[in-house]
Order: sequence, then structure tokens, then C-alpha cells
Amino acid sequence: MELQKMNGHGNDDGFDGLDALAERDEFLPHKGGGKKEIQFMDSEGKTSFGMSIFNLSNAIMGSGILGLAFAMSNTGIILFIILLICIAILSAYSIHLLLKSAGVVGIRAYEQLGNRAFGRPGKMLAGCIITVHNIGAMSSYLFIVKSELPLVIQAFLGKHEKTEEWFLEGNYLIIIVSAAIILPLALMRRLGYLGYTSGFSLSCMVFFLISVIYKKFNIPCPLVEEHVNTTGIDFTHTNATDDVCEAKLFTINSQTAYTIPILAFAFVCHPEVLPIYTELRDATKKRMQKIANISILAMFVMYLLTALFGYLTFFTVVESELLHTYSKVDPLDKLILCVRLAVLVAVTLTVPVVLFPIRRAVLQIFFPDKPFSWATHIVIAIVLIFIVNLLVIFVPSIRDIFGLIGATSAPSLIFILPGIFYIRIVPEEQEPLRSKPKIQAACFAAVGFIFMIMSLSFIIIDWVSGESRSPGGH
Repeated sequence: MELQKMNGHGNDDGFDGLDALAERDEFLPHKGGGKKEIQFMDSEGKTSFGMSIFNLSNAIMGSGILGLAFAMSNTGIILFIILLICIAILSAYSIHLLLKSAGVVGIRAYEQLGNRAFGRPGKMLAGCIITVHNIGAMSSYLFIVKSELPLVIQAFLGKHEKTEEWFLEGNYLIIIVSAAIILPLALMRRLGYLGYTSGFSLSCMVFFLISVIYKKFNIPCPLVEEHVNTTGIDFTHTNATDDVCEAKLFTINSQTAYTIPILAFAFVCHPEVLPIYTELRDATKKRMQKIANISILAMFVMYLLTALFGYLTFFTVVESELLHTYSKVDPLDKLILCVRLAVLVAVTLTVPVVLFPIRRAVLQIFFPDKPFSWATHIVIAIVLIFIVNLLVIFVPSIRDIFGLIGATSAPSLIFILPGIFYIRIVPEEQEPLRSKPKIQAACFAAVGFIFMIMSLSFIIIDWVSGESRSPGGH
């Protein structure tokens, strides 16, 4: 239903009345005799409020959490907290723009918002960005499986050196994990069914957080004699009063600028927002925004505590991957082995959640009018998992490639697309171009362009200097 000819209601929230009307007419089943027009992947919504929170929180939570302590070491505690708060608020505002745009035109697909805003080019652009970004995210998760799972198996078997057994080969392991765990979960028809696995995945990350807090009070600084960090600093020759064991409130160095990309990537969940909205029971914009706010707040707390206690454990010598830092301290620590296993479970169970928006984008681009087909549903999942496995197995420098992808797709999904979609979709009769909400949306999109240019510049500088300092993405 097109609402461009309707007048506003003059409330502060702008389109609340229009949103409710759009949702009543477009999203929810009609109780009268009229037949409701079928939307893409339309469903009445069967996923509970709590399960939706689990799914969105799991979509937010990514491998980037392992690099937050490193980010704090390059900004200081106060500056890091300020940046984390800003990114969390901007992410929530971005979701607000998406939901408001969806409410105006009665659409709950990111690609269809692009189609409404700019026609088929907008639809193709949104679909391609979502596909590229989420393939990058899936690959980053499977890279963790490829590198960490052999070490965990080796440690539990009591082997001190890696041997040639096939079950210690990372390439074989990711194929087995993909076929035995990821594929069956990815074949589920609705994303809401993954709420249970998402809840378990989040519980694994909570265990990771508890372990980081516990280790803060069990690892001394400076470290004991045999523990030498890979940064080259030997703690046995360092006085405890030196800067090595002193927390910084504000710090600026050559790697401080990487903090914003790390934090932005850590909050990317926007491709999953509208699919989760579609399957939400008793769906309204206000209800979905509440889910987004709770999820972002929960991840904000987890991110802050993980970064703070990880940083206060190792201070300036924390490495870009927090688990690696613990392993350097005590490779045989049973608790850290359990934590590594928990992180492996968490990222593995996140892959199917990330796959759903890619499949949705592929269907929107190639089969926009085709009804649901199990054959298509299954084939797309198998092909996507196959492609990601090939990338993880055969591309050794995948980190730089996904750094480039992340520098372009993350700001597009968080800042640029929600802002320009809102400007184009909300009718000028309701909000003129010079109205405060549209000016804010324009500034929001401009911030995304600036962020993209900065991120690409840092990556190019890294490539030119031959270094890879960034600890990774989402």
C-alpha cells in the first residue's frame, strides 16, 4: 500500500500513526473478507519476543569481540567507552531508520526497500552488499574454526606437537563442521527456529566473558619468568610500576584509528533485522525497535566488560586476538581450552543465522516473484556453504580481502543505505527534504561515506607498508 498521499499526524515521532496503519494493512493478516496481498517470504510471524532477541543478539555478536581489548589498549579506557557508546547509539538509530522506512511502505525486506527507493539498481545494490558482507562474516567464523579447532582437539588429546592425523587438519574439519552442523541448521525454513541455538551460542560467549573476568584476578602483572609475550616484552625485566602494568584513560597512537572500524563491524546486524522483524509474533515497529535496543544494550555490556577486563589483564601487551594472548601465558590452561571450545561453538552456531539474509538477497535478486520452494531453499544453502568453504580453504590472504569488503559493506549497511533509503522512501508531503529527520538522515549517510574513506585509506596504508595491524572485523 502506498502512503505517499496521506497527511501526517503531527506527532513527535513522525510516522507512528502511518507505521501502525502500514503494519495493519500490509504486514498483518486481514480478519475481514479481503485477501491479503502476499509479501516476499510472507508469514504471520511465529517467533517470540525472547527468541527474536536471541537471534538479533547472536547476529550482532561476532568474532570482533576477540579484538576489543586490543582496541582499548590503543585508545585508553575513557576514549574507548565514548566510542563504544557512540557506535551503539548510531547502530540503534540506523535500525530506527530501517524500521521507519519499512513501516511507511509496508515492506520488510532490505532489498525491497532499495527497490522502492531507487528501483531495480537499488535492489541489486542492497542485495549485493548484504551478500558480500555476510559471506565475509561467514568466512571469518569458519577461519576461526579452521585455526582453533585443530589446536583444541590436539590439546584435549594431550598431544604437545601437531601430528599428521587427518582430524587435526583444519580444512577437513571445516568441511565436517559445515556438513554436520551448519548445513542442517541452514536448511530450516524460518530464522526464528534458530532462537534456541542462538541462545546457546550467546551462553557460550557469556562463559567466555566470565572466564576473562576470572583470569583478570589470576594472571599477575608483570608475568612470571617463563612467560614472554610475542610482542617481545619480557616481563621479568619490567618493573611493576612501569607503564606496562598501568591502565591508560586516553591514548592516541598509530593504531587508534582502527578502533572505530573494529567497533562498527562489531555492531553490524542490519541484514538480519528485517528478516527477524518478518517472523516476529505480534509484530509492530515499536516492538521490533525494543528488541533491537535490548540486543544492542546486551552486546554493549558484553563488549565493554570483555574489553575492560581483557585490557586490565595484559595492558599494553594485549594481542589483537585475545585468546592468543592467554595461550601465550599458559598453553595448557584447561579453562582457556574450554573457552576456546565455547567460542568455536558460538561462531559455528552463528553461521546459519548469517546465511539467512544472503539467501533472502539471492532470492530477491533472481527469484523475486517465485513462491517458496524447498529445492531452491536447499540448493542456495548448499551452494553458499560450498563457496565459503572454498574461500576459507584456498585463499590464504583472505583477511586483507575481507578487510576491504568490511570497509565498504559495513558503513554501507549501518550508515549509508538506511539514511538514503529513509530520505527517498518517506514522502516529501510528510517530511520535506529540509525537515529535521531528513537532515539527520543525510548527515548519518555522510558519516558513513567518511567512515568508508577512512577505513579504505587505513587498509591501503597497511598494504603499502606491508603490515596487517587491524585485528579483524565482525
